[in-house]
Amino acid sequence: MGRLKKYIYPYRIYIALTLLIKLGAAIAELFVPYFMERILREGTMPHQQARIFIYGALMLLCAGICLFMNITANRMSAVSSGKITRKLRYDLFEKLNSLSARQMDELTVPSAESRLTSDTYRVNEFLARGQRLGIRAPSLLIGGVIMMVTMDARLALVPVSLLPIIALSVWLITRKSIPLYTREQSVLDDVVRVVQENVTGVRVIRALSKAEYERDRFKGVNDTLTRIDTTAGSISALNNPIASLVLNLGLTAVVVVGAYQVAGGASQPSVIVAFLQYFVMILNAMLGVTRIFIMASRSTASAHRVADVLELPGDLAPVEAQHRTGGRETVPHIEFRNVSFSYTGVGANISHLSFRLYRGQTLAILGTTGAGKSTVINLLMRIYDADAGEVLIDGRDVRTFDKSELSGRFGVVFQNDFVAEGTIADNIRFFRPLDDAAVDAAARDAQAAEFIAGKEGGMEAEVAIRGNNLSGGQRQRLLIARALAGDPDILVLDDASSALDYRTDAMLRRALREKHAHTTTVLIAQRISSVRHADWILVLDDGKVIGSGRHEELLEHCPEYRLIAETQMGTGEEAGA
Repeated sequence: MGRLKKYIYPYRIYIALTLLIKLGAAIAELFVPYFMERILREGTMPHQQARIFIYGALMLLCAGICLFMNITANRMSAVSSGKITRKLRYDLFEKLNSLSARQMDELTVPSAESRLTSDTYRVNEFLARGQRLGIRAPSLLIGGVIMMVTMDARLALVPVSLLPIIALSVWLITRKSIPLYTREQSVLDDVVRVVQENVTGVRVIRALSKAEYERDRFKGVNDTLTRIDTTAGSISALNNPIASLVLNLGLTAVVVVGAYQVAGGASQPSVIVAFLQYFVMILNAMLGVTRIFIMASRSTASAHRVADVLELPGDLAPVEAQHRTGGRETVPHIEFRNVSFSYTGVGANISHLSFRLYRGQTLAILGTTGAGKSTVINLLMRIYDADAGEVLIDGRDVRTFDKSELSGRFGVVFQNDFVAEGTIADNIRFFRPLDDAAVDAAARDAQAAEFIAGKEGGMEAEVAIRGNNLSGGQRQRLLIARALAGDPDILVLDDASSALDYRTDAMLRRALREKHAHTTTVLIAQRISSVRHADWILVLDDGKVIGSGRHEELLEHCPEYRLIAETQMGTGEEAGA
């Protein structure tokens, strides 16, 4: 928890007050057996019956104080732990959103989800229950021993001698369980990953009849998690049987030794009764200390996992901007200068890529799967930083832009983009302050107005999660409308029209030319018809440029491009038309 102390520090006074109230409740609880012993000793004497009412009233007062203080402190602990966890979870969510793609690759999405949910929950559990037990259990343990020694020092040796046995069992159990609970969190990441993959790919799994295989895969990780949790729980569960055994032995020993002392006149029966109450109190306090250790071990592992993310350094921080020369029209809008990049550092995904694109022009990128097409977009939007070379926008290195400034320049449809649950208008607007006119215009330009008008409710028609109630073409047009709604400087379409028919695709391209002539477009597509009118076309293979130029030039000089064109559009004049 030390690494998260900055979240606890603002509530230090509030937490200290909670612990102080808990201490007062524990002290009041310690006096209940004491007054009971006084009733049994003094209230049974001749003409002393009035003491029964006096000590009885004091017992009720202590019980009432204990009840009131415990309820108050428990509510306060819930408030402080809730506020701390809320801030922690919010900061963790913000941090996860700010991580670079490379950092998220290393962390993995399932692990991020697990840390944001189960790990923060365990931190919250420890903060809440730790305040409740952290002072009460030790106070009752130490205070109970002191009260017994005060009443009868020799008889107190009997229960006190059993405490090392309980302490040893706590140490052994904690030592065995802590590594298991730490391991459990890692396995939980695997469970989240498998579930996430199944939920995302449920249609493919059913289509390929792989449901049985996926059930077996989930069963494997689930069985591993169950086995670790069962083992850890079984070890932790030894606390209660051992405590019960020690309790019974201790109670028996107190009664036997106490009986001998009463028979010899060295003690009073009332003391024996009080000792039994204190011994039960001490034993429960020891179990409370045990639970604290177990919770601390589990929450410490979770706190470290959360802190590991919060303390990750930002690896995409803006660098100092260099002076830009030239005017808006003379400086390329987008420029790659000898750019190279690798996701793993082993093999290059992009090698020595260079091109220039001026404002309002369209760049089209073609290539086989894994050729590096999406990587170009990732570098342009600074989702990743180039390993070598420069990526420039308006003559400025993209690394010099503030994150919000850079992202504000783009309208983008990724290859595997998502549609949120809500209305069509909400999905196009996407939490931006856009008026209805901008939303309607974007829908028309994206060729989505026709199908939107056919929906009951129009723009207010409900969209299911992930757009499951839309066809592939409708979903793509909705995403393109979202990208256009903000009137971006740069429009990025990563295979965003693959589900559109040729007529709709052609109308979309015409609308982009007429209504968004000022927008620079970067287009990834597999159709020659979609890229043939681009100002510049790059043909990539294994991260290298194997052809560049306009459509007619590539037909003449790039065999790979000509083969694609002839396959899709025929030969001769048809391909070049």
